[in-house]
Amino acid sequence: MSQFHLTSPVGEIVAERPELSRVFEDLQIDFCCHGAISLGDACQQRQLDPQEVVAKLEFQGVPAVENRDWSTASLTELCDHIEATHHAYLRQELPRLEQLIEKVVEAHADRHPKLRELRAAFLALQAELLPHMMKEEQILFPAIRQLEAASQPVSLPFGTVQNPIRMMEHEHDAAGTALCQLHNLTGGYQAPADACNAYRAMIDGLQSLEIDLHLHIHKENNILFPRSKVCEQALG
Repeated sequence: MSQFHLTSPVGEIVAERPELSRVFEDLQIDFCCHGAISLGDACQQRQLDPQEVVAKLEFQGVPAVENRDWSTASLTELCDHIEATHHAYLRQELPRLEQLIEKVVEAHADRHPKLRELRAAFLALQAELLPHMMKEEQILFPAIRQLEAASQPVSLPFGTVQNPIRMMEHEHDAAGTALCQLHNLTGGYQAPADACNAYRAMIDGLQSLEIDLHLHIHKENNILFPRSKVCEQALG
């Protein structure tokens, strides 16, 4: 039996499960200002199939499980995985969070002035991550794939693969500092008592961002980068 009932107010659903705000945003169902509307009525207004919406909510509510041992994967497979999962997640989630933060700042910053600092910290992190991903996808990852496929020393335009890796690690450190700032500004991702559903969704989104970025950076710093250096050294 489904855990979601068509008579439940959409605002109540998001209040209990903030991560489900993504589904309502995608479907353009207002869970904040019009959160009192029932799930069934919201589906009717948007001309959506209620069972399909419930299925989306149930799917989003299932936590992703990371159980792959990436230390045994090929370097090419790991690069492909990082691009297809973590990079794709960031390109989808960062714009969504930016809009959500703007909405929350506009509504709540007078009572919670730290929200303006939070917005500035998030925008700085976003400005760091977008070109960072481009450099990995266009420069570093192609070089790593080339090294893995080679049977003799490879001449890279930047000398050794350690040079772009060093730059990426430095940028990872900067991202980690920004995440710490976001964590502290939200009190460890705790919504205040007067938080609306949009505020709670923002908090949930920022916490999910931190979790994914930690896993993302771990795969690069602790698996991909060290193994890439070994691969290059093995070629001579």
